[in-house]
Amino acid sequence: MAKTRKSAFQYDLDQLRKVRARVCSSQLPSHSDFERLCVNPTLEIVSSAWRGLAGLLDRKACTGQQLEPGPELVLVWKSPHDHQTYTEAARPADLAAIKIILEERDRHAAAREADVPVGAIDTAIRQAVSRGLLLSPPSRIRRPDSFSNAAINERYLTATVFTLQWHITRECDLNCLHCYDRSARSRVLLADGLKILDQMRAFCLSHYVQGQVSLSGGNPLLHPDFMTLYRAAAERGLATALLANPTSSRQVAEIVAVQMPAYFQVSLEGLEKHNDRIRGAGHFQRTLEFLDILADLKVPSEVMLTLTRENLDQILPLGELLRNRTSSLTFNRLALFGRGAALALPEKDDYVAFLSDYRAAMRDNPVLALKDSLFNCALERENQELFAGCAGYGCGAAFNFLALLPDGEVHACRKFPSAIGTVVTESLSEIYHSKTAAAYREGSSACQGCAQRAVCRGCPAVTASFGGDPFSDRDPFCFRQQ
Repeated sequence: MAKTRKSAFQYDLDQLRKVRARVCSSQLPSHSDFERLCVNPTLEIVSSAWRGLAGLLDRKACTGQQLEPGPELVLVWKSPHDHQTYTEAARPADLAAIKIILEERDRHAAAREADVPVGAIDTAIRQAVSRGLLLSPPSRIRRPDSFSNAAINERYLTATVFTLQWHITRECDLNCLHCYDRSARSRVLLADGLKILDQMRAFCLSHYVQGQVSLSGGNPLLHPDFMTLYRAAAERGLATALLANPTSSRQVAEIVAVQMPAYFQVSLEGLEKHNDRIRGAGHFQRTLEFLDILADLKVPSEVMLTLTRENLDQILPLGELLRNRTSSLTFNRLALFGRGAALALPEKDDYVAFLSDYRAAMRDNPVLALKDSLFNCALERENQELFAGCAGYGCGAAFNFLALLPDGEVHACRKFPSAIGTVVTESLSEIYHSKTAAAYREGSSACQGCAQRAVCRGCPAVTASFGGDPFSDRDPFCFRQQ
């Protein structure tokens, strides 16, 4: 039938239906078929003389836009994530990402041409991958096959986010009694910091993961170039998080104006009297007031506690005070290093009993969250599904995160001495793939036969602080029967 005898948009709609049918019957390649980013081979771009046509074929694409005359490019593709076929109007960012990958364009050149930070290009490409328009090789941050077993979900073996916990200064406005490091280290110089961020971006791109920079210290907000470094991280397409002390609403608003942090983590050490003895007079109330500031500005907040013998019985009452005031309360066991060596951990039996009480309290208090990997020992006993462990993959030391100190020294974990290199003489990639880093990823040989290995391996910082060898000894608090 001639186009003139059909309704005005029917011809374009019929063409789009044919393309959709063709895409529906097409085959997607597997991850093993490519080693770099590429355009989804099922993707077809259709030129239409009508806007809003996609919504007639795909309810998921319906945005409420009225069908109207006007040129529009429509994308039709089969998603590698769910193998469903999608039909959507093309967005400028989609087309830019496709063009850059298809033509193998330099991302910096594309950013200059568009007058945007290179991170905006990275974000557009990452979003196109998440939608299935582009295909990415799997993350190269993956546990070896020896970690896998029938009890472990595949998602616990491959990291999609890599975090650099970056201690940009040792300056701090507190003098906590359990601080694990008060060593004299000069703060990061701005020029060196920008190079580190470039390295971080390059590492994440080459390993096909999203990068996150968690700025810490000391108190990172005291660094004279804090905002410049924060903005530079955002401009490189890196997610950001803060591990810092309470500050003004003005400074938080300034941070949010650049980029919303994934979270702002503050610390409390128990109820007011005990907390202020550890962290200084007035700290408890300042922190509660600051959590309200974060909530007003819609910044996700987290409260971290260092668990000791003294505050074991204060954690659940603290959780009640924090109910509806923060996203989560979690804890790490004290590592007996630095000033923390003068404090003490609870007895093992007391700690095991506390884990049971904590899990019971979680049923009624959504603020309480799991972090210590040893919770999996209790979950296994009760035939419950295991959780992801301390860093989302059990102990994440030198796996899905590294700790970088102000002078460039890199550690597998900041809670105990675990140096694996320095960015002064090596790249992040060289350090990550070193034999020393691999040894920390492997963990203790005492855990090798454990079914929970991928989501636990205990805490090497606690093992080391009790005089044990983190490469051969079990966490002294482990209560799993092997």
